[in-house]
Amino acid sequence: MKSTKTLFMAALIAVSLFAGNSALMAQDSTNTPPATQRPPGGMRGGMRGPTIEQLTTNLSLTADQIPKVTAVLDEQKKKMADLMADDSVQGQDRRTKMMEIRTDVTAKMKDILTDDQFAKYQKLTQRGGRRGGAGGGNGGGTPPPAAPPQN
Repeated sequence: MKSTKTLFMAALIAVSLFAGNSALMAQDSTNTPPATQRPPGGMRGGMRGPTIEQLTTNLSLTADQIPKVTAVLDEQKKKMADLMADDSVQGQDRRTKMMEIRTDVTAKMKDILTDDQFAKYQKLTQRGGRRGGAGGGNGGGTPPPAAPPQN
């Protein structure tokens, strides 16, 4: 009985140490990149969208569409970076502004892309299940922007 109790206590201590270490690492400011070293794409975490290369390949963009889509993506990148740098906008206000930026991008993409390309674009940019890899599945972030009304 005593050895079972000792084994249980040892396991409990090991789990506690592991959980405590994880919590400390999550709060350790030394393992976060400086503001000048943001992830590729200029956005943090799950805010990155598909690159122009991915869109060109997946949507079969034409030579005429590529510069237009690039301009929209560059504008989105700049607006998101400006929003992240603005310390006066926090919490729900920041999320609301991000949604406005995404909605604007979606509307501009709808004007540039064909109906088939736009449907594929929406699948690529859905929040949560997109791009199995870096940044995919952001664990319940903001919902996808609503599609603009059909005319």
